[in-house]
Amino acid sequence: MPRLILVLGDQLSRDLSALREARPGDVIVMAEVMSEASYVRHHPKKIAFLFAAMRKFAHALRAEGLTVAYTALDDPDNGQSIPSELLRRAAEHGASEVFATQPGEWRLISALDDLPIPLRQLPDDRFLASHAEFEAWAEGRKELRMEWFYREMRRKTGLLMEGDQPEGGKWNYDHDNRKPAQADLLRARPPRFDPDDITAQVLDLVEARFPENFGRLRPFTFATDRDGALQVLDHFIAHALDEFGPTQDAMLQDDPFLNHSILSPYINAGLLSPLEVCQAAADAYAKGRVRLNSAEGFIRQIIGWREYMRGIYFLEGPDYTARNALGHHRDLPPLYWGAPTKMNCLAHAVGQTREHAYAHHIQRLMVTGNFALLAGCDPHQVHEWYLEVYLDAYEWVEAPNVIGMSQFADGGVVGSKPYVSSGNYINKMSDYCKGCAYKVAAKTGPDACPFNLLYWDFLARHRDRFEANPRIGRVYGTWDRMEDDRRRTIRAEAADFLQRLDAGEPV
Repeated sequence: MPRLILVLGDQLSRDLSALREARPGDVIVMAEVMSEASYVRHHPKKIAFLFAAMRKFAHALRAEGLTVAYTALDDPDNGQSIPSELLRRAAEHGASEVFATQPGEWRLISALDDLPIPLRQLPDDRFLASHAEFEAWAEGRKELRMEWFYREMRRKTGLLMEGDQPEGGKWNYDHDNRKPAQADLLRARPPRFDPDDITAQVLDLVEARFPENFGRLRPFTFATDRDGALQVLDHFIAHALDEFGPTQDAMLQDDPFLNHSILSPYINAGLLSPLEVCQAAADAYAKGRVRLNSAEGFIRQIIGWREYMRGIYFLEGPDYTARNALGHHRDLPPLYWGAPTKMNCLAHAVGQTREHAYAHHIQRLMVTGNFALLAGCDPHQVHEWYLEVYLDAYEWVEAPNVIGMSQFADGGVVGSKPYVSSGNYINKMSDYCKGCAYKVAAKTGPDACPFNLLYWDFLARHRDRFEANPRIGRVYGTWDRMEDDRRRTIRAEAADFLQRLDAGEPV
Protein backbone atom coordinates (compact mmCIF):
# COMPACT_ATOMS: atom_id res chain seq x y z
CA MET A 1 0.00 0.00 0.00
CA PRO A 2 1.50 3.40 -0.95
CA ARG A 3 2.21 6.06 1.60
CA LEU A 4 2.00 9.80 1.10
CA ILE A 5 5.11 11.97 1.47
CA LEU A 6 4.22 15.62 2.06
CA VAL A 7 6.56 18.34 0.77
CA LEU A 8 5.69 21.93 1.66
CA GLY A 9 6.67 25.06 -0.22
CA ASP A 10 9.50 25.91 2.17
CA GLN A 11 10.83 22.34 2.16
CA LEU A 12 12.32 22.20 -1.34
CA SER A 13 15.37 20.20 -0.28
CA ARG A 14 16.24 16.85 -1.79
CA ASP A 15 17.64 15.75 1.57
CA LEU A 16 14.38 16.52 3.37
CA SER A 17 13.73 14.03 6.18
CA ALA A 18 10.32 13.07 4.75
CA LEU A 19 11.79 12.45 1.29
CA ARG A 20 14.43 10.19 2.78
CA GLU A 21 11.57 7.95 3.94
CA ALA A 22 10.21 7.52 0.40
CA ARG A 23 10.21 3.99 -0.99
CA PRO A 24 9.00 2.61 -4.34
CA GLY A 25 5.28 3.11 -4.74
CA ASP A 26 5.00 6.05 -2.37
CA VAL A 27 3.35 9.25 -3.60
CA ILE A 28 4.88 12.66 -2.96
CA VAL A 29 2.18 15.27 -2.37
CA MET A 30 2.75 18.93 -3.20
CA ALA A 31 -0.01 21.51 -3.39
CA GLU A 32 -0.50 25.20 -4.06
CA VAL A 33 -3.40 25.99 -1.73
CA MET A 34 -5.25 29.17 -0.91
CA SER A 35 -5.10 28.59 2.85
CA GLU A 36 -1.29 28.90 2.72
CA ALA A 37 -1.28 31.68 0.13
CA SER A 38 -3.76 33.85 2.04
CA TYR A 39 -3.52 33.32 5.82
CA VAL A 40 -1.82 36.70 5.58
CA ARG A 41 -1.80 38.86 2.45
CA HIS A 42 1.62 37.78 1.20
CA HIS A 43 3.63 39.93 -1.17
CA PRO A 44 2.81 38.68 -4.68
CA LYS A 45 6.51 38.15 -5.38
CA LYS A 46 6.67 35.70 -2.46
CA ILE A 47 3.68 33.72 -3.71
CA ALA A 48 5.11 33.62 -7.24
CA PHE A 49 8.57 32.62 -5.99
CA LEU A 50 7.23 29.70 -3.98
CA PHE A 51 4.79 28.43 -6.60
CA ALA A 52 7.41 28.54 -9.35
CA ALA A 53 10.04 26.89 -7.13
CA MET A 54 7.55 24.21 -6.07
CA ARG A 55 6.65 23.37 -9.66
CA LYS A 56 10.30 23.07 -10.65
CA PHE A 57 11.11 20.95 -7.62
CA ALA A 58 8.25 18.61 -8.52
CA HIS A 59 9.63 18.32 -12.08
CA ALA A 60 13.06 17.45 -10.66
CA LEU A 61 11.60 14.72 -8.44
CA ARG A 62 9.68 13.25 -11.36
CA ALA A 63 12.87 13.24 -13.42
CA GLU A 64 14.32 10.93 -10.76
CA GLY A 65 11.43 8.53 -11.35
CA LEU A 66 9.47 9.47 -8.24
CA THR A 67 5.68 9.74 -8.28
CA VAL A 68 4.49 13.27 -7.51
CA ALA A 69 0.86 14.27 -7.07
CA TYR A 70 1.02 18.02 -7.65
CA THR A 71 -1.95 20.36 -7.30
CA ALA A 72 -1.87 23.79 -8.92
CA LEU A 73 -3.80 26.62 -7.32
CA ASP A 74 -6.32 26.77 -10.16
CA ASP A 75 -6.94 23.01 -10.30
CA PRO A 76 -10.76 22.65 -10.05
CA ASP A 77 -10.36 19.69 -7.68
CA ASN A 78 -8.07 21.60 -5.33
CA GLY A 79 -9.30 21.42 -1.72
CA GLN A 80 -7.34 24.64 -1.02
CA SER A 81 -5.75 23.45 2.23
CA ILE A 82 -2.92 21.03 3.00
CA PRO A 83 -5.11 18.67 5.09
CA SER A 84 -7.84 18.51 2.44
CA GLU A 85 -5.28 17.77 -0.28
CA LEU A 86 -3.74 15.00 1.80
CA LEU A 87 -7.15 13.45 2.36
CA ARG A 88 -8.00 13.72 -1.35
CA ARG A 89 -4.72 12.11 -2.41
CA ALA A 90 -5.04 9.39 0.24
CA ALA A 91 -8.44 8.42 -1.15
CA GLU A 92 -7.16 8.63 -4.74
CA HIS A 93 -4.14 6.37 -4.16
CA GLY A 94 -5.45 4.15 -1.41
CA ALA A 95 -2.87 5.44 1.07
CA SER A 96 -3.40 5.08 4.79
CA GLU A 97 -0.30 6.82 6.19
CA VAL A 98 1.44 10.17 5.69
CA PHE A 99 5.04 11.15 6.32
CA ALA A 100 5.82 14.85 6.75
CA THR A 101 8.76 16.93 7.86
CA GLN A 102 7.60 19.12 10.72
CA PRO A 103 6.37 22.49 9.40
CA GLY A 104 7.91 25.74 10.59
CA GLU A 105 4.70 27.21 11.98
CA TRP A 106 2.55 26.14 14.91
CA ARG A 107 -0.54 26.85 12.80
CA LEU A 108 0.30 24.15 10.28
CA ILE A 109 1.72 21.73 12.84
CA SER A 110 -1.65 21.84 14.57
CA ALA A 111 -3.53 21.34 11.30
CA LEU A 112 -1.50 18.20 10.54
CA ASP A 113 -1.98 16.89 14.07
CA ASP A 114 -5.73 17.01 13.49
CA LEU A 115 -5.58 14.97 10.28
CA PRO A 116 -7.95 11.97 10.59
CA ILE A 117 -5.43 9.54 9.07
CA PRO A 118 -2.11 8.48 10.63
CA LEU A 119 0.59 11.10 10.05
CA ARG A 120 4.16 10.99 11.27
CA GLN A 121 5.90 14.36 11.63
CA LEU A 122 9.67 13.93 11.29
CA PRO A 123 12.25 16.40 12.65
CA ASP A 124 13.44 19.06 10.22
CA ASP A 125 17.13 18.22 10.39
CA ARG A 126 18.08 20.82 7.79
CA PHE A 127 18.73 23.01 10.85
CA LEU A 128 21.92 22.65 12.88
CA ALA A 129 20.23 22.59 16.29
CA SER A 130 17.35 20.24 17.03
CA HIS A 131 14.56 21.30 19.36
CA ALA A 132 16.03 19.07 22.06
CA GLU A 133 19.50 20.61 21.65
CA PHE A 134 18.16 24.14 21.96
CA GLU A 135 16.03 23.24 24.97
CA ALA A 136 19.05 21.66 26.65
CA TRP A 137 21.12 24.78 25.96
CA ALA A 138 18.36 27.06 27.31
CA GLU A 139 17.60 25.05 30.44
CA GLY A 140 18.57 26.85 33.62
CA ARG A 141 19.78 30.03 31.91
CA LYS A 142 18.49 33.34 33.25
CA GLU A 143 19.09 34.99 29.88
CA LEU A 144 18.92 33.32 26.47
CA ARG A 145 21.45 35.46 24.64
CA MET A 146 22.25 34.66 21.05
CA GLU A 147 25.98 35.26 21.44
CA TRP A 148 26.43 32.27 23.76
CA PHE A 149 24.32 30.01 21.58
CA TYR A 150 26.29 31.15 18.51
CA ARG A 151 29.53 30.02 20.10
CA GLU A 152 28.06 26.56 20.60
CA MET A 153 27.14 26.44 16.90
CA ARG A 154 30.67 27.49 15.94
CA ARG A 155 32.08 24.67 18.03
CA LYS A 156 29.58 22.19 16.64
CA THR A 157 30.25 23.05 12.98
CA GLY A 158 33.95 23.90 13.23
CA LEU A 159 33.34 26.99 11.08
CA LEU A 160 36.10 29.58 11.51
CA MET A 161 37.65 27.60 14.34
CA GLU A 162 41.26 26.78 15.21
CA GLY A 163 40.77 23.74 17.38
CA ASP A 164 38.68 24.94 20.34
CA GLN A 165 39.43 28.61 19.69
CA PRO A 166 37.82 31.04 17.24
CA GLU A 167 39.73 32.08 14.17
CA GLY A 168 41.65 35.29 14.88
CA GLY A 169 41.16 34.98 18.63
CA LYS A 170 37.71 36.57 18.77
CA TRP A 171 34.22 35.15 18.42
CA ASN A 172 32.62 38.31 17.15
CA TYR A 173 33.92 41.13 14.94
CA ASP A 174 30.78 43.23 15.01
CA HIS A 175 32.66 46.35 16.08
CA ASP A 176 34.30 46.36 12.62
CA ASN A 177 30.95 46.10 10.84
CA ARG A 178 29.19 49.38 11.60
CA LYS A 179 30.40 51.71 8.89
CA PRO A 180 28.25 53.86 6.59
CA ALA A 181 28.40 53.18 2.86
CA GLN A 182 29.10 55.44 -0.07
CA ALA A 183 27.22 55.36 -3.35
CA ASP A 184 29.13 53.24 -5.86
CA LEU A 185 27.92 52.76 -9.41
CA LEU A 186 30.44 49.93 -9.86
CA ARG A 187 29.16 47.89 -6.91
CA ALA A 188 28.11 44.44 -8.10
CA ARG A 189 24.37 43.85 -8.13
CA PRO A 190 22.65 40.53 -7.37
CA PRO A 191 22.06 38.31 -10.42
CA ARG A 192 18.75 38.78 -12.21
CA PHE A 193 16.86 35.90 -13.81
CA ASP A 194 14.39 36.33 -16.64
CA PRO A 195 11.18 34.35 -16.07
CA ASP A 196 11.10 31.05 -17.97
CA ASP A 197 7.86 29.43 -19.14
CA ILE A 198 7.02 27.92 -15.75
CA THR A 199 7.67 31.16 -13.91
CA ALA A 200 5.77 33.18 -16.51
CA GLN A 201 2.71 30.96 -16.06
CA VAL A 202 2.90 31.40 -12.30
CA LEU A 203 3.21 35.17 -12.63
CA ASP A 204 0.02 35.27 -14.69
CA LEU A 205 -1.76 33.13 -12.11
CA VAL A 206 -0.64 35.27 -9.17
CA GLU A 207 -1.50 38.45 -11.02
CA ALA A 208 -5.05 37.17 -11.59
CA ARG A 209 -5.65 35.71 -8.13
CA PHE A 210 -3.94 38.26 -5.84
CA PRO A 211 -4.43 41.65 -7.52
CA GLU A 212 -4.97 43.59 -4.26
CA ASN A 213 -1.97 42.33 -2.30
CA PHE A 214 0.61 44.91 -1.29
CA GLY A 215 3.69 44.78 -3.50
CA ARG A 216 4.74 44.86 -7.14
CA LEU A 217 4.77 41.49 -8.85
CA ARG A 218 6.70 42.57 -11.91
CA PRO A 219 9.49 42.76 -12.79
CA PHE A 220 10.24 39.38 -11.25
CA THR A 221 13.97 38.55 -11.29
CA PHE A 222 14.50 35.93 -8.57
CA ALA A 223 15.91 32.48 -9.22
CA THR A 224 13.34 29.74 -8.72
CA ASP A 225 15.42 26.56 -8.63
CA ARG A 226 18.53 25.22 -6.98
CA ASP A 227 20.82 25.90 -9.94
CA GLY A 228 19.83 29.55 -9.93
CA ALA A 229 20.20 29.79 -6.15
CA LEU A 230 23.74 28.39 -6.43
CA GLN A 231 24.52 31.10 -8.98
CA VAL A 232 23.38 33.74 -6.49
CA LEU A 233 25.58 32.16 -3.81
CA ASP A 234 28.63 32.03 -6.07
CA HIS A 235 28.10 35.65 -7.13
CA PHE A 236 27.86 36.85 -3.53
CA ILE A 237 31.00 35.01 -2.43
CA ALA A 238 32.98 36.29 -5.41
CA HIS A 239 31.76 39.88 -5.61
CA ALA A 240 30.13 41.09 -2.39
CA LEU A 241 31.14 39.10 0.69
CA ASP A 242 34.45 40.89 1.25
CA GLU A 243 32.71 44.26 1.55
CA PHE A 244 29.65 42.85 3.31
CA GLY A 245 31.02 43.09 6.82
CA PRO A 246 31.93 46.79 7.14
CA THR A 247 28.73 48.02 5.48
CA GLN A 248 26.17 45.43 6.57
CA ASP A 249 24.35 48.01 8.73
CA ALA A 250 24.48 50.82 6.16
CA MET A 251 21.51 52.14 4.18
CA LEU A 252 21.47 54.04 0.88
CA GLN A 253 18.24 55.26 -0.65
CA ASP A 254 19.31 54.47 -4.23
CA ASP A 255 21.01 51.14 -3.50
CA PRO A 256 18.61 48.63 -1.93
CA PHE A 257 21.03 45.70 -1.91
CA LEU A 258 24.48 47.13 -1.15
CA ASN A 259 26.72 44.13 -0.37
CA HIS A 260 24.02 41.88 1.03
CA SER A 261 23.71 38.32 -0.19
CA ILE A 262 19.93 38.13 -0.90
CA LEU A 263 20.29 34.42 -0.05
CA SER A 264 17.72 34.17 2.74
CA PRO A 265 14.79 33.44 0.38
CA TYR A 266 16.66 30.48 -1.07
CA ILE A 267 17.86 29.15 2.29
CA ASN A 268 14.46 29.50 3.93
CA ALA A 269 12.69 27.76 1.04
CA GLY A 270 15.19 24.90 1.09
CA LEU A 271 16.96 25.51 -2.23
CA LEU A 272 20.25 26.08 -0.37
CA SER A 273 21.35 24.54 2.90
CA PRO A 274 22.59 26.86 5.64
CA LEU A 275 25.71 24.83 6.17
CA GLU A 276 26.79 24.85 2.51
CA VAL A 277 26.34 28.62 2.40
CA CYS A 278 28.43 29.13 5.54
CA GLN A 279 31.09 26.70 4.33
CA ALA A 280 31.41 28.68 1.09
CA ALA A 281 32.04 31.85 3.11
CA ALA A 282 34.56 30.10 5.39
CA ASP A 283 36.37 28.63 2.38
CA ALA A 284 36.62 32.07 0.79
CA TYR A 285 38.23 33.40 3.96
CA ALA A 286 40.61 30.43 4.16
CA LYS A 287 41.74 31.15 0.59
CA GLY A 288 42.41 34.80 1.43
CA ARG A 289 39.60 36.13 -0.74
CA VAL A 290 37.55 37.84 1.97
CA ARG A 291 38.32 39.51 5.28
CA LEU A 292 37.63 37.73 8.55
CA ASN A 293 35.10 40.23 9.91
CA SER A 294 32.99 39.84 6.75
CA ALA A 295 33.06 36.04 6.79
CA GLU A 296 32.36 35.91 10.54
CA GLY A 297 29.55 38.48 10.39
CA PHE A 298 27.84 36.63 7.57
CA ILE A 299 28.19 33.21 9.17
CA ARG A 300 26.88 34.59 12.46
CA GLN A 301 23.66 35.69 10.78
CA ILE A 302 23.00 32.10 9.68
CA ILE A 303 24.29 29.72 12.35
CA GLY A 304 23.79 32.34 15.04
CA TRP A 305 20.68 34.43 14.53
CA ARG A 306 18.81 32.12 12.17
CA GLU A 307 19.22 29.04 14.35
CA TYR A 308 18.64 31.01 17.54
CA MET A 309 15.39 32.50 16.22
CA ARG A 310 14.04 29.07 15.35
CA GLY A 311 15.01 27.79 18.79
CA ILE A 312 13.21 30.67 20.53
CA TYR A 313 10.07 30.25 18.39
CA PHE A 314 9.60 26.60 19.30
CA LEU A 315 10.78 27.01 22.88
CA GLU A 316 8.28 29.79 23.62
CA GLY A 317 5.27 28.03 22.13
CA PRO A 318 2.21 28.81 20.01
CA ASP A 319 1.11 31.91 21.96
CA TYR A 320 4.35 33.77 21.29
CA THR A 321 2.93 36.01 18.56
CA ALA A 322 0.18 37.25 20.91
CA ARG A 323 2.59 38.72 23.46
CA ASN A 324 2.45 42.43 24.16
CA ALA A 325 4.67 43.15 27.15
CA LEU A 326 4.61 46.93 26.63
CA GLY A 327 0.85 47.17 26.18
CA HIS A 328 1.01 48.74 22.73
CA HIS A 329 -2.29 48.90 20.84
CA ARG A 330 -2.01 51.58 18.14
CA ASP A 331 -3.05 50.41 14.69
CA LEU A 332 -0.21 50.14 12.21
CA PRO A 333 -0.51 53.34 10.14
CA PRO A 334 -1.29 53.34 6.41
CA LEU A 335 2.23 54.51 5.54
CA TYR A 336 3.32 50.88 5.97
CA TRP A 337 1.25 50.10 2.88
CA GLY A 338 2.61 52.99 0.87
CA ALA A 339 0.46 55.91 2.02
CA PRO A 340 2.32 59.23 1.70
CA THR A 341 4.78 60.16 4.44
CA LYS A 342 7.25 63.01 4.75
CA MET A 343 9.70 60.74 6.59
CA ASN A 344 12.22 59.89 3.90
CA CYS A 345 13.66 56.84 5.68
CA LEU A 346 10.26 55.20 6.03
CA ALA A 347 9.19 56.16 2.51
CA HIS A 348 12.29 54.47 1.08
CA ALA A 349 12.21 51.39 3.32
CA VAL A 350 8.53 50.76 2.58
CA GLY A 351 8.92 51.64 -1.10
CA GLN A 352 11.83 49.25 -1.46
CA THR A 353 9.80 46.56 0.31
CA ARG A 354 6.87 47.08 -2.05
CA GLU A 355 9.18 46.92 -5.08
CA HIS A 356 11.47 44.02 -4.14
CA ALA A 357 9.82 42.15 -1.23
CA TYR A 358 13.18 42.78 0.42
CA ALA A 359 14.83 45.06 2.93
CA HIS A 360 17.94 44.24 4.92
CA HIS A 361 18.06 43.73 8.67
CA ILE A 362 18.82 47.31 9.71
CA GLN A 363 16.07 48.74 7.53
CA ARG A 364 13.69 46.29 9.20
CA LEU A 365 14.99 46.78 12.74
CA MET A 366 15.98 50.45 12.93
CA VAL A 367 13.60 52.09 10.46
CA THR A 368 10.26 50.30 10.09
CA GLY A 369 10.57 48.37 13.36
CA ASN A 370 11.99 51.28 15.35
CA PHE A 371 9.18 53.60 14.26
CA ALA A 372 6.46 51.05 15.05
CA LEU A 373 7.91 50.50 18.54
CA LEU A 374 8.36 54.21 19.28
CA ALA A 375 4.81 54.92 18.08
CA GLY A 376 3.36 52.17 20.25
CA CYS A 377 1.92 50.05 17.45
CA ASP A 378 0.22 46.74 18.19
CA PRO A 379 3.02 44.14 17.97
CA HIS A 380 0.74 41.51 16.46
CA GLN A 381 -0.13 43.87 13.60
CA VAL A 382 3.57 44.62 13.17
CA HIS A 383 4.31 40.89 13.14
CA GLU A 384 1.69 40.23 10.47
CA TRP A 385 3.02 43.08 8.32
CA TYR A 386 6.53 41.63 8.29
CA LEU A 387 5.13 38.19 7.55
CA GLU A 388 3.16 39.64 4.64
CA VAL A 389 5.71 41.79 2.87
CA TYR A 390 9.04 39.93 2.77
CA LEU A 391 10.06 37.12 0.46
CA ASP A 392 12.07 35.37 3.17
CA ALA A 393 9.44 35.64 5.93
CA TYR A 394 8.25 32.45 7.66
CA GLU A 395 6.80 32.59 11.13
CA TRP A 396 9.53 30.56 12.82
CA VAL A 397 12.14 33.17 11.90
CA GLU A 398 10.01 36.29 11.48
CA ALA A 399 8.09 36.18 14.78
CA PRO A 400 11.06 36.14 17.19
CA ASN A 401 12.75 38.85 15.14
CA VAL A 402 9.66 41.06 15.33
CA ILE A 403 7.88 40.13 18.59
CA GLY A 404 11.18 39.77 20.40
CA MET A 405 14.03 41.68 18.78
CA SER A 406 12.15 44.52 17.09
CA GLN A 407 9.11 45.21 19.29
CA PHE A 408 10.28 43.94 22.72
CA ALA A 409 6.81 42.44 23.03
CA ASP A 410 8.18 39.28 24.66
CA GLY A 411 9.47 41.35 27.58
CA GLY A 412 13.14 40.62 26.99
CA VAL A 413 13.35 36.96 26.00
CA VAL A 414 15.29 37.80 22.82
CA GLY A 415 16.73 41.24 23.50
CA SER A 416 18.17 42.66 26.69
CA LYS A 417 16.89 46.12 25.72
CA PRO A 418 14.46 47.65 23.24
CA TYR A 419 16.06 48.58 19.91
CA VAL A 420 15.00 52.22 19.78
CA SER A 421 16.88 55.25 18.56
CA SER A 422 16.41 58.87 17.67
CA GLY A 423 17.07 60.14 14.17
CA ASN A 424 20.80 60.34 14.91
CA TYR A 425 21.38 56.62 14.31
CA ILE A 426 19.55 56.69 10.98
CA ASN A 427 21.51 59.77 9.95
CA LYS A 428 24.80 58.10 10.88
CA MET A 429 24.10 54.90 8.97
CA SER A 430 22.28 56.23 5.90
CA ASP A 431 21.76 59.05 3.42
CA TYR A 432 18.02 59.16 4.12
CA CYS A 433 18.08 62.31 6.26
CA LYS A 434 19.62 64.50 3.55
CA GLY A 435 16.49 64.23 1.43
CA CYS A 436 13.93 64.44 4.24
CA ALA A 437 11.30 67.13 4.84
CA TYR A 438 12.21 66.96 8.54
CA LYS A 439 15.53 68.07 10.03
CA VAL A 440 17.35 65.39 11.95
CA ALA A 441 19.20 68.04 13.98
CA ALA A 442 15.91 69.60 15.13
CA LYS A 443 14.78 68.14 18.45
CA THR A 444 11.52 70.10 18.75
CA GLY A 445 9.40 72.34 16.56
CA PRO A 446 7.58 71.78 13.27
CA ASP A 447 10.72 70.59 11.47
CA ALA A 448 11.85 68.17 14.17
CA CYS A 449 12.53 64.59 13.08
CA PRO A 450 9.65 62.48 14.45
CA PHE A 451 12.14 59.86 15.62
CA ASN A 452 13.65 62.48 17.96
CA LEU A 453 10.30 63.30 19.56
CA LEU A 454 9.06 59.72 19.76
CA TYR A 455 12.33 58.40 21.18
CA TRP A 456 12.10 60.50 24.33
CA ASP A 457 8.34 60.04 24.54
CA PHE A 458 8.78 56.25 24.44
CA LEU A 459 11.38 56.31 27.21
CA ALA A 460 9.23 58.59 29.36
CA ARG A 461 6.17 56.35 28.89
CA HIS A 462 8.08 53.23 29.88
CA ARG A 463 10.38 54.63 32.54
CA ASP A 464 9.24 52.20 35.21
CA ARG A 465 10.31 49.26 33.05
CA PHE A 466 13.59 50.53 31.60
CA GLU A 467 15.12 52.93 34.14
CA ALA A 468 16.96 50.09 35.86
CA ASN A 469 18.00 48.41 32.60
CA PRO A 470 21.84 48.50 32.51
CA ARG A 471 21.92 48.89 28.72
CA ILE A 472 19.47 51.76 28.38
CA GLY A 473 18.82 53.13 31.88
CA ARG A 474 21.61 55.69 31.78
CA VAL A 475 19.83 57.74 29.10
CA TYR A 476 17.30 58.78 31.71
CA GLY A 477 20.04 60.94 33.20
CA THR A 478 20.04 62.97 29.99
CA TRP A 479 16.25 63.25 30.12
CA ASP A 480 16.35 64.39 33.75
CA ARG A 481 18.91 67.08 33.00
CA MET A 482 16.61 68.72 30.45
CA GLU A 483 14.65 71.78 31.51
CA ASP A 484 11.07 71.06 32.58
CA ASP A 485 9.73 73.19 29.72
CA ARG A 486 11.78 71.22 27.18
CA ARG A 487 10.50 67.91 28.47
CA ARG A 488 6.92 69.15 28.37
CA THR A 489 7.42 70.42 24.81
CA ILE A 490 8.80 67.07 23.65
CA ARG A 491 5.90 65.14 25.18
CA ALA A 492 3.31 67.56 23.80
CA GLU A 493 4.75 67.55 20.29
CA ALA A 494 5.03 63.76 20.35
CA ALA A 495 1.38 63.51 21.39
CA ASP A 496 0.37 65.90 18.60
CA PHE A 497 2.34 63.85 16.05
CA LEU A 498 0.70 60.61 17.18
CA GLN A 499 -2.74 62.22 17.09
CA ARG A 500 -2.16 63.25 13.47
CA LEU A 501 -0.86 59.77 12.72
CA ASP A 502 -4.02 58.23 14.17
CA ALA A 503 -6.17 60.64 12.19
CA GLY A 504 -4.62 59.39 8.96
CA GLU A 505 -2.90 62.66 8.12
CA PRO A 506 0.33 62.45 6.12
CA VAL A 507 3.17 62.81 8.61
